[in-house]
Amino acid sequence: MTLPHGAVETPIFMPVGTAATVKAVPQNVLEDVGTQILLGNTYHLYLRPGHERIRRLGGLHQFMSWPHPILTDSGGFQVFSLNHLRKVTEEGVQFRSHIDGSAHFFSPEHSMEVQIALGADIAMVFDECTEYPATRERARESLELTMRWAKRSRDYFVAHAEEVPWFAEFDGQTPSLFGIVQGGMYEDLRRESAERLVELDLPGYAIGGLSVGEPREHTRAVIASTLPLLPADKPRYVMGVGYPDEIVEYAAMGVDMMDCVLPTRAARHGLLFTREGRMNIKNQRYAEDQNPPDPECGCMVCGRYTRAYLRHLAMSQEPLGGALNSIHNLYAYLDTMRLVRDSISLGTLAGLASRVRGRSRVHDVS
Repeated sequence: MTLPHGAVETPIFMPVGTAATVKAVPQNVLEDVGTQILLGNTYHLYLRPGHERIRRLGGLHQFMSWPHPILTDSGGFQVFSLNHLRKVTEEGVQFRSHIDGSAHFFSPEHSMEVQIALGADIAMVFDECTEYPATRERARESLELTMRWAKRSRDYFVAHAEEVPWFAEFDGQTPSLFGIVQGGMYEDLRRESAERLVELDLPGYAIGGLSVGEPREHTRAVIASTLPLLPADKPRYVMGVGYPDEIVEYAAMGVDMMDCVLPTRAARHGLLFTREGRMNIKNQRYAEDQNPPDPECGCMVCGRYTRAYLRHLAMSQEPLGGALNSIHNLYAYLDTMRLVRDSISLGTLAGLASRVRGRSRVHDVS
């Protein structure tokens, strides 16, 4: 996938840099662990420090000193998560800031304006994320609104994409706009959403409205039924997933791009992802364990620190513990995707998926 700020090998996992930062992990370390593309959060960056300020400072790449590709979400999911602080109309969403309660309004056009100001390589159409559970009537209503908003997003984006802060530096290249499939857990609505979205002929497509509380088997079923409806020669992105065994499974199904806050969020709570399963580093059994977190891992954390030390940091609530755990987990995710790409080249992806699924058990959750 060739983008203005560089090429990205797929399938790829994208670390989430919500507020222009992947929590507790410096940019040079992100490069060291193999990050090809980051996800930035439109809603949070709009509120603080503000998209116009970031535009004046040269765009998000320059602002956060990240010269590689960036994808920004539309803000739709964050506005959805505000729930009682929002009001949805045909024009857009009126909401109140979770920071200070101030009133704001996002329309498809405004979401595009913000993402263009940020200077993302890939922007997402503004959508309404359908909650779970949702009645068929509610899912249909949300789907129709999302489709109308997708067209409005595309029209504004096409007209203004050249306003990205870095446009003159990249020989007239412009960012890409991806569509988002909605439809709740209803297979026929998902099919309709995908088919209508493909008619817009966008550079890429995402499956949204997942990881909103639905059972894992529902997530898998939606991906399995929707993915074949999206063009195989364009990037196919599943938003907000998942555990290491899930990302391997979804890649084997044909997913090109995934993102999730899980590697860093779990790390801050002492949960490490290893080749033997999930490890709760706070467990007493690690108090004098001199082994690295994962003896088979090639990350800088496993090359230098012991389980005993990481447990001490976690129990002492030292910030370094969350940072080191985050570095390890990000490396584990990105290394897993490297293995996936290698397995695709070798024709052994099915075997890798089976091995990863077998070791995904939770062996320590106390």
